[in-house]
Amino acid sequence: MGVNTAKYTLLIILICVFLPKTIAQKSTEADKNFAETVNNYLSFTVPVVSVDDLFRLPSSSYLLLDTREKAEYQVSHIRGAIHAGYTHFDASMLTSVPKDKKIILYCSIGYRSEKIGERLIKLGYRHVYNLYGSIFEWVNRGYEVVDAKGKPVKKIHGYDKSWSKWVLNPSFTKVY
Repeated sequence: MGVNTAKYTLLIILICVFLPKTIAQKSTEADKNFAETVNNYLSFTVPVVSVDDLFRLPSSSYLLLDTREKAEYQVSHIRGAIHAGYTHFDASMLTSVPKDKKIILYCSIGYRSEKIGERLIKLGYRHVYNLYGSIFEWVNRGYEVVDAKGKPVKKIHGYDKSWSKWVLNPSFTKVY
């Protein structure tokens, strides 16, 4: 084996051994920073549910409300979610929903959905939950989102350029 071949082999071994750890460390650090941001914005006045727990729940057991604006919802949303909005949220859309129905809310990271959740609790809804990390965490975990026609997509509305940095999954295209 020549000197160049030995150097090349050593380089490949180093890349294979150390690069995955470096990528994993960056991902873990980014996840930690995202969780810190979420925790700084939430007051936890509404109980939270994890994206993994939501994924495992039968969809018939809860009502899922997307509290982002219509343009965000139309780009993509969690399958089965109903657009509720934030700025123009109207609680009358829930008049036929029993007060003991489990309601799970989400937005981009959880702030807007928490505020809508607080309103629903004041209106007497007893099982209101905020999706921790919301749709950003959902796509970061690789779960499916759909467009306005119900078709799976790999796009996510990032709210704006500064907030879209929290969409950490590179397989999703950020729009805003």
